[in-house]
Amino acid sequence: MQVEIWSDVVCPWCYVGKRRFEEALAGFEHRDEVQVRWRSFELDPEAPGELQGELAAHLARKYGRSIEQARAMQQQLTDVGAGEGLDFRFDQARSGNSFEAHRLLHLAGAHNLQDAMKERLLRAYFTEGELISDTSLLKRLAGEVGLPAGSVDDLFSTDRYADEVREDEQTAAGSGIRGVPFFLVDRRLGVSGAQPAEVLGELLRQGWEERPATPVAGSGESCGVEDAC
Repeated sequence: MQVEIWSDVVCPWCYVGKRRFEEALAGFEHRDEVQVRWRSFELDPEAPGELQGELAAHLARKYGRSIEQARAMQQQLTDVGAGEGLDFRFDQARSGNSFEAHRLLHLAGAHNLQDAMKERLLRAYFTEGELISDTSLLKRLAGEVGLPAGSVDDLFSTDRYADEVREDEQTAAGSGIRGVPFFLVDRRLGVSGAQPAEVLGELLRQGWEERPATPVAGSGESCGVEDAC
């Protein structure tokens, strides 16, 4: 059974969703027969290499809210993340374009290291304050998870996997996916948002039993193209 997960590496709810899905998968009796594939989704495809200034100030300007309101939202996410064992550090986050990171994830998938690469990218952005658009950083992180240096160098000297990133995004758009994370089992049974582990576990069970393609729950917390994430 294949589970595809659309997400962005700068999406806090995607990190929360990853932890909850891992919990669900660990409790699923057929977990060894589940193939997980991370799919690309850019919350802001037009983002520059690095957004200048405090992230909360940027969110406040973009969505017409006060800085205090934006910081309160970040604190709420920090508290939710802590409940999942995550250390969100929005005070030092350096936000920027994630396209190159998504290309790297496709390369990692070709080497059966996609989940490890996804985890490393999320931690680098949310906890370590790293600039995720910096290719020198991406090369270092790729080395840490065991990707061949030659393949990584080739990736960033060409446009390799650029088409695959765009294809993932086009598939999402064509399927009506506008917020992430989004979990899709065998291209027929899906659920949106960082749902509780119990809901994601039910998704896995229904997928295994080949039930009709009807959602198992409503949308949970997610980051969308129009949301303040």
